[in-house]
Amino acid sequence: MIDTAPRFCVTEITFDERPVGLRIPFRYGAVTLRQAVQAVARVTLTFADGRMATGTAAELMAPKWFDKSPELTNDQNVEQLRRALALTRQRYLRHGAEMTAFGLHAAHDAAQRAEAATEGLNALVAGFGMALLDKAVIAALCTHCALPFATLVRDNLFGLTPATAPDLSQDQITATLAKLRPAPTLRARHTIGQIDPLTEADLPAERRVNDGLPETLQAAIATWGLSAFKLKLSGDGDFDHNRLVAIAAILDGIPDLTVTLDGNEQFPDGATFAAFWHRITADPRLARLVAAAGFVEQPIARATALSTPLGPELGDLAVEIDESDDSPDAFLKARDMGYRGISSKSCKGVYRALLNRVRVAVWNDTAGDARYFMSAEDLSTPPGLALQQDLSLAATLGVGHIERNGHFYGDGTTGLDPQETQDRIAAFPNLYCLDRGRMMLRIAKGTIDLTDLTAAAEGYIR
Repeated sequence: MIDTAPRFCVTEITFDERPVGLRIPFRYGAVTLRQAVQAVARVTLTFADGRMATGTAAELMAPKWFDKSPELTNDQNVEQLRRALALTRQRYLRHGAEMTAFGLHAAHDAAQRAEAATEGLNALVAGFGMALLDKAVIAALCTHCALPFATLVRDNLFGLTPATAPDLSQDQITATLAKLRPAPTLRARHTIGQIDPLTEADLPAERRVNDGLPETLQAAIATWGLSAFKLKLSGDGDFDHNRLVAIAAILDGIPDLTVTLDGNEQFPDGATFAAFWHRITADPRLARLVAAAGFVEQPIARATALSTPLGPELGDLAVEIDESDDSPDAFLKARDMGYRGISSKSCKGVYRALLNRVRVAVWNDTAGDARYFMSAEDLSTPPGLALQQDLSLAATLGVGHIERNGHFYGDGTTGLDPQETQDRIAAFPNLYCLDRGRMMLRIAKGTIDLTDLTAAAEGYIR
């Protein structure tokens, strides 16, 4: 409850970075990722009773997603995110009054975006700084309260209010959060990137990693028993059509097939995407894939997505925003344009995700059906703390399946001390396994077991 939410001051913030190696190049949108950097934040809080607690959070600094400006290099994209972290650090350390976790966030959210804009940083970049530090604050709160993330959500120990979501009431927020319970499992929705080899025959010898782990779609399905998939689109109608036909030939035999499509902002407007959608729905070779398509993610560029209606050409196809989710009211604007869903990503903020989850519950209750939805998406999150924190959020939101690709594209041991790897596997044996010397996300029959992650505070903090 609001009156029982712990209050504190932020007394110390430090940053570190960890290299993330990719075993397989990953193409999304206009970039092919071959290596990355993970930001690590540590925050120390001093609570009203004088006790102190430190929390740590991690998040990948992915280039060409937060800001896709072609004139910026990958290194410049990462430098933008470092600057956003620095701005948030200054704000949180200057805030001397004792606040709740959400109260601290709400006090600076709008000002952070405004200040970042004066430096040429867009709202998604600005939000990254707050999202990572807010996760570290939450981790410290888990330590202080000795409670798992989901319990803090259920009891609203973050102190969520309508401060950044005035369309909601406090009663709606409190009632919805009180009903949330972490799911014991989530289906892993495997990403199929634009350059990923589909069959063993598609992968020439000179491109093979030969590390014993899956390198093709066929091998990933065989290894992990996958039945849910996310298909990346390029915006090139001929290429995408042919690519989907090749993918469908592999997926058609899978029972309980679930598919989502990611437009990655590659379509200029709704009419262009609608024409592509009608093109693939008319192809009998894609009948089962189309029938299994749950939703389409952000097909239209963020510059126009929230100001141009999707139009009736798409019929009842569920479309969600992702990159357009750069402000607390983005989902409201998207709904007015015909969008029905919104993605959850830890890099966009835990509190925004929770408030959007409340909106989904309230709007569906008003509509009398489950028209509005949330999904959980991934930015190639490697195994470790960032993965655990993101899975904790997704499990609590009740999304059913989650895009997971960091274990496939990434090297799960890069930048990790061997002892840390051993400790994580020992602490979360249902979540991780050691496979050929790498710490890997454990996926069995297409499912991730979260029981040892969500049961205790350690899942979010260690």
